[in-house]
Amino acid sequence: MMMKAEQSTLLLIDVQERLMPAIAHGQEVVDQCLTLATIAGLLGVPILATEQLPEKLGHNVEDIRELCDQVITKDHFDACPNGLIDKLPQGRKEIVISGCETHVCMLQTALSLLDAGFTVWVVADATGSRNEFDRDVALDRLAQSGARIVTLEMVAFEWMRHCRHPHFRDIQKLIK
Repeated sequence: MMMKAEQSTLLLIDVQERLMPAIAHGQEVVDQCLTLATIAGLLGVPILATEQLPEKLGHNVEDIRELCDQVITKDHFDACPNGLIDKLPQGRKEIVISGCETHVCMLQTALSLLDAGFTVWVVADATGSRNEFDRDVALDRLAQSGARIVTLEMVAFEWMRHCRHPHFRDIQKLIK
């Protein structure tokens, strides 16, 4: 099974200004999420993001915020009880998810989306936790629960399908 841009929605979980300095390799996670969102934008994939208690943790990193179609404020770790599923674009059953913290908010949201019947693709190199062990265990648990673990490049090339795609050169520059 391959990801399809026309069936996908990108979901960025809590890439928040005050949280990212505490995340292991936080700037790399931000950079990967930003690249992923830029690619999604080029390919017409809707981009949603969440923010956990933004009044305390700050808003998402500005560059990320600017690329999002919609931001959902939440107080649950799992974004679904705060209305995520109702805000997802109709007819798109593939959720490509990344962000923080892998073992808490991202994990719980992904598990709920799986329970709701969505196909969930977790972009491993665009996820982070304060502790790398927590991140790694969460990725294992997600895989055991039915999520598909992928990398940013897998997403980009599957969404494009071929080297004659009109955005191939632009996307190639972003990932090199």
